[in-house]
Amino acid sequence: MEVPALAPSRDVELSFSTPKKKNPKSFIKKYFFEGQKLNQEHEKAISNLPSNASIKDIILIKYRKLVGVLIPLTFFQVIWWTLAVRHDYFQYFPDKYIMSITMIFGAIIAGMTSEGGGAVAFPVMTLVLHISPAIARDFSLMIQATGMTAAAFTIFFMKIQLEYHSITICSLGALFGMITGLEVIDGMLDGPTKKLGFVCIWFSFAFALFLLNRQHKRKTYDSIHGFGLWHGMVLFVVGFLGGIFSAISGSGVDICSFSILTLLFRVSEKVATPTSIVLMAINTCVGFFWRELMSKDGIDTEAWEYFAVCVPIVVVCAPFGSFLSSHFHRQVLAFLIYILDTIALITAFIVIPITWQRGVLSVCLVFGGFIFFFILSFLGAKFLEREERKQNRDSDITLNA
Repeated sequence: MEVPALAPSRDVELSFSTPKKKNPKSFIKKYFFEGQKLNQEHEKAISNLPSNASIKDIILIKYRKLVGVLIPLTFFQVIWWTLAVRHDYFQYFPDKYIMSITMIFGAIIAGMTSEGGGAVAFPVMTLVLHISPAIARDFSLMIQATGMTAAAFTIFFMKIQLEYHSITICSLGALFGMITGLEVIDGMLDGPTKKLGFVCIWFSFAFALFLLNRQHKRKTYDSIHGFGLWHGMVLFVVGFLGGIFSAISGSGVDICSFSILTLLFRVSEKVATPTSIVLMAINTCVGFFWRELMSKDGIDTEAWEYFAVCVPIVVVCAPFGSFLSSHFHRQVLAFLIYILDTIALITAFIVIPITWQRGVLSVCLVFGGFIFFFILSFLGAKFLEREERKQNRDSDITLNA
């Protein structure tokens, strides 16, 4: 029997065609100019902006990005310059300028990624400058209370998409975690343990995120899908643990929130990153308040001096970093985390004298952290499968109705 010839289809032709090579222009456009993920209301306002719009509408809609950076910049700069002239903050720059330079990069990274400025300041101050972890922690809390707050304002003003369940519930858990960490946990750990713990745990997270992102074109959400009671309980516990980490090293609740959102709940990095920045802004303000006004010893004078020379830097660079990251592809944001955490780990092993006890601790933290984050990723995959099956059932019911 003669088999009828199949009519050529476009799909068949495409499957045998040579794939197009991406040129540098398309690569840059995809990964560095992907565009902002705005909330639906603002996206609609931009698309419906008439050609004869008023100056107010043009400024607040078309040029909202620029205004969102300029408002916190102007606010903090006016306050800083007023105080600097009155109290002569300029006297601290000859001895402390190295932190001003460091925080140019630290603040941009803080605004761009889920790792706050403390993720740069703490390892630099403790590993490179040999400053005590307590002073580095206090400085990290102080400087992020200004820089991250400025970045958070920019995020809110630009109407970037956020995960509000995480912001509210993690913040509540972090409040109790911060106080517990400052008053109980911090005094139980020595300096080298704090440094190694900080870099080892977050390196293991970066490695887990790297493995997850090897799943190309994996499905992500803009918010926690099907939010329920157990999601809220997880977020509260994560916020509590993140608050303890922040109390020890000046950074933690941001990356804890980011890890749960991306690995377990499969929220996109483009949403999880600004969410973690807003979370850290809230948490560091709590830590700053508690260390200065509620603790017995208060914040050391040296931390205040470092703070004085860095404020005018971070209130410019952190909002700028938030603006940049809102345009980057989520893979670029993840790549920055890989680089930061790897450099911090290598630097720690070079600078800190590694005894056999510390070596064993580091290995246990890296592998233990990786196993924990890998389990989160595995559970996230199961969660995603369950949600997809539920969506398919709902669509079948709708079609059959």
